[in-house]
Amino acid sequence: MTLKRCFPPVVDADTRVLILGSLPGEVSLAQSQYYANRQNRFWHLLGDILGIDLVAMDYPVRLQTLLAHHVGLWDVVAQAKREGSLDSNIRDHAGNDLASLVESLPRLAVIAFNGGTAARIGLKALAQHGDHHTILKLPSSSPAHTLSYPEKLRAWQALGAWLNDAGR
Repeated sequence: MTLKRCFPPVVDADTRVLILGSLPGEVSLAQSQYYANRQNRFWHLLGDILGIDLVAMDYPVRLQTLLAHHVGLWDVVAQAKREGSLDSNIRDHAGNDLASLVESLPRLAVIAFNGGTAARIGLKALAQHGDHHTILKLPSSSPAHTLSYPEKLRAWQALGAWLNDAGR
């Protein structure tokens, strides 16, 4: 199996919402971009919630737009062996230091997990450090998670309270 590594976190001191995935898939790794697979609905979901067409933006502009809306990205897995892109194929993983990242974000209010694997690994890592932020377990934006887009969007709209309320 091939060893895969995550990307650096996309955060700044104003990050209020941290969205954690599991580990980038093959297309994302090949393009060195979070959620690069066109079938992944991540950019569509956040764009619909923010009322911005993130999909039409160049990747660096997408990231800057997320930061401008106080949204950060990272993954719970630092590296792992995995054939293909499915989370179910992740083997021998090493977790990212989520606790240190969370502690470094003074305005952080919400940690959202993009999918079940991210939630399972991330919650275990954060539980060891007594994290007390609001936690959201969101359905995966991945095409492998076959929930319909409207159903995913309904669940993801839970982020709206923090994304659209700058004073919170």
